[in-house]
Amino acid sequence: MNIGFLHSIIRKDEKMLLDELRNRDVNINYIDDRECQLEITSGKWNLDVVFERSVSYTRTLSALEYFASIDIPTINTFEVARVCGNKESTSLALMAHKIPIPRTVVAFTPESALNAIEHIGYPIVLKPVIGSWGRLLSKINDREAAEAVLEHKVVLGGPHHNIFYIQEYIEKQGRDIRGFVVGNETIAAIYRRSSHWITNTARGGIASNCVITDELNELCLKTSNAVGGGVLAIDVFETDKGLLVNEVNHTMEFKNSVEPTGVNIPGKIIDYILEVGKR
Repeated sequence: MNIGFLHSIIRKDEKMLLDELRNRDVNINYIDDRECQLEITSGKWNLDVVFERSVSYTRTLSALEYFASIDIPTINTFEVARVCGNKESTSLALMAHKIPIPRTVVAFTPESALNAIEHIGYPIVLKPVIGSWGRLLSKINDREAAEAVLEHKVVLGGPHHNIFYIQEYIEKQGRDIRGFVVGNETIAAIYRRSSHWITNTARGGIASNCVITDELNELCLKTSNAVGGGVLAIDVFETDKGLLVNEVNHTMEFKNSVEPTGVNIPGKIIDYILEVGKR
């Protein structure tokens, strides 16, 4: 089997995945998105499946659309990456499938954003519609802070900074949950704990095992189905009213989750990739 491994930098996660691939009877074709050239007029690639692990969202979308156009299956698909990489698109997909999420508003001017923020009530969280690793998230506690952050976003410029994605602030009591879904199975879950309101492990959050309850499993699988399925990490809040889905990640990071869960996450992912390739 010929596996295309779409990547940019090779992080610890990618090294773990490549170690699993090398233990299988497959040919690994490295596709570095900083160097590759995708010939549109005569695209010929001898690949059974492409596994995307690029850290660039725009490059990922472009490459996945290209491979889909020449009938090479990809994990994840172009549509899954498109939906999960844009927080507004994710929220719309989840709401269409009646999956609970925090109260969310999108606005397009600082004035309408400020009005929405005050209508929801402080504190709120302002997020870039496209972004990861907890970067450029703002917890806004009052009107003066809201006015300052909104002005900064406008001055920064760029189309994504002029879409104001606003969510109610959820008090997490120092932790949230990340569930890992591969195909039709929730293979593992972790708590991410931090004294900071942002609990991403990329920002210092500490991972520990989370038992997968029936409620969590059902929510993760429904969420995966809502965005198109594949290999996904689903971030979940615990609240008095039940579980809420915060975000869905299409290029999941798991390096800090293997040890606490005891699950060979990269092995499970590669099993799924090879299954798709055989189809």
